[in-house]
Amino acid sequence: MSASRKVAVTGIGIVCALGGNQRQVWGRALEGRGGIDRLRLFETTGCLSEVGGEAPDLPPVQHLTRQETRRASRTDRLCMASALEAVRQAGLEGQAVLEDFGVSLGTSTAGMLESEVYCREAVDRGHSAARTSRLLRLPTSSPADAVARILKARGPRLSNMTACASSALSVGFAADLIRSGEAPGMIAGGGDALCRMTYAGFNALRLVDSLPWRPFDATRAGLSLGEGAGILVLEDWEHAVSRKAPLLAEFIEYGASCDAHHMTAPHPEGQGAARAMAEALQRAGVGSPQVNHINTHGTGTQLNDATETQAILAVFGEELTARIPITANKSLFGHLLGGSGGAEAVMLVLSLMHQVLPPTLGWTSADPGTRLDLVAPTARRLAFEIGLSNSFGFAGTNCSLLFRKVA
Repeated sequence: MSASRKVAVTGIGIVCALGGNQRQVWGRALEGRGGIDRLRLFETTGCLSEVGGEAPDLPPVQHLTRQETRRASRTDRLCMASALEAVRQAGLEGQAVLEDFGVSLGTSTAGMLESEVYCREAVDRGHSAARTSRLLRLPTSSPADAVARILKARGPRLSNMTACASSALSVGFAADLIRSGEAPGMIAGGGDALCRMTYAGFNALRLVDSLPWRPFDATRAGLSLGEGAGILVLEDWEHAVSRKAPLLAEFIEYGASCDAHHMTAPHPEGQGAARAMAEALQRAGVGSPQVNHINTHGTGTQLNDATETQAILAVFGEELTARIPITANKSLFGHLLGGSGGAEAVMLVLSLMHQVLPPTLGWTSADPGTRLDLVAPTARRLAFEIGLSNSFGFAGTNCSLLFRKVA
């Protein structure tokens, strides 16, 4: 790997409960308009929570045939819509060079929603009457396959499923491939659609809040699930400059770790999360005082917010932590599970571009155990150079991404 090879972000795309593109999402985020509401996608009666961040209905993808559209999962469509937006912004749509690009996407539910429909059909009408095509998108490799096919991107292809760190790690892996010379650029990030199984699972774990969540608040009671996708076009810096691509931000480095502690609970002292942040800084040669903003994982559960705070304190210390503004994007559009790292990386890039931090919704009172400078209740202007985005998943899978403003 060439440590000297810089990686540029030349395009971004996002779909979530706040809207179907970056303009809608960013505008509504800065206005403090949350997207968490009562779910319509499936029945939630009997659950502890009946709210979530449901993405808007997406128009048909114009590059797909009717049969391909029918067979695509909701997760596929979310990822394709975001990827197309990112590629257009990067000036790559219809360009021959896109064939040399690779795809690195993370997901956790993939085609689970469609498989649930198949199971219901099989129970109600018999297996012979159930539409087996609903199962075609169940594999977690399907979103990456769908995006690569629609873009005709024939470079390296990775599909990553590491819980809620999936798409963040996919961004880091994509940068590794660019720096090693395997591809001039990568379509990176990921997405997830809501489905009954994960919704019921988080309810069974009693990790959800019946109200839209409030990360780091003293009264926090759990998370709100959401759906969506966040995609970045990462590109070798010199390659991007040579084709006069827009330089939105620089991807500096990433850090990854595993708690190796518990299937669902984070390490009580946040040791794995701290290792991921420290590794990102060490690999980048960036000192902790150079980090001006942290986009937290911020799930709103009692354990996660407390342990993430401990991890931040361990890496940055009391004095620095007290003056680093933090945000929790999940309060705006919900927890996108495997897609959260990609979407939040997009939000961090937008913050660097516009020098504004979106607010954390629902926060009214500080938890004595958090000790953080939370951006709430409104957006905050901040002239800053480097931002860090955290994504932590079940089984203690951790990833931290570092981005820098383009001079």
